[in-house]
Amino acid sequence: MGISKKKLNKTQVYEILDKLEKLYPEAGCELNFNTPFQLLVATMLSAQSTDKSVNKVTDKLFQLYPEVDDFLSLTQAQLEEHIKSIGLYRTKSSNIIRMCKEIKTRFNGKVPDSMEDLLSLPGVGRKTANVVLSNAFGIPAIAVDTHVYRVSNRIGLATANDVGETEKQLMDAIPMEKWSKAHHLLIWHGRRMCMARNPKCTQCPLKPLCMFYNRKEKIIN
Repeated sequence: MGISKKKLNKTQVYEILDKLEKLYPEAGCELNFNTPFQLLVATMLSAQSTDKSVNKVTDKLFQLYPEVDDFLSLTQAQLEEHIKSIGLYRTKSSNIIRMCKEIKTRFNGKVPDSMEDLLSLPGVGRKTANVVLSNAFGIPAIAVDTHVYRVSNRIGLATANDVGETEKQLMDAIPMEKWSKAHHLLIWHGRRMCMARNPKCTQCPLKPLCMFYNRKEKIIN
């Protein structure tokens, strides 16, 4: 992946975020949802799957089963039939059904708005919890998925070997009021320019500051 050995300073971090905002002014959540519950389900489905494939499934799924009680009318096998085009659909179906039961019995059918409570739900990890907190409840958070992890460590926003440490370093480097926006900007950049394979470095406006690009240039030269 090319993890940077050196982090950017505060001025450089602000410059990176400014460039990304200009590059992706419409950056935001690319999962389709109308309620916190729908976002929670969609995010759980998105693990090791593309947002495009998830949206294709949830477009029909949420029309038929928009709320927690609707999902509780389904058996695991029935839910599997609706989402079988998505990877890990059996595990995801089991987790979603169990999650719905927990929300119904412990939270009166409403998705909780705290990290601790979200993490107590079956199949919900920090990334999923942060996505829900940020996009459904407007609580500042940085969800570290594969794109955020790769891009932030390549550029030099972080120098971490795991997603947990990456999240901590990003929260330290980026002002809290920019956490949620930065999450989307890094994802969009990872999907559109800083791909895992063959990143478009020569076209990237971040290259003057990017540790990964500048290290490559030194090796070549």
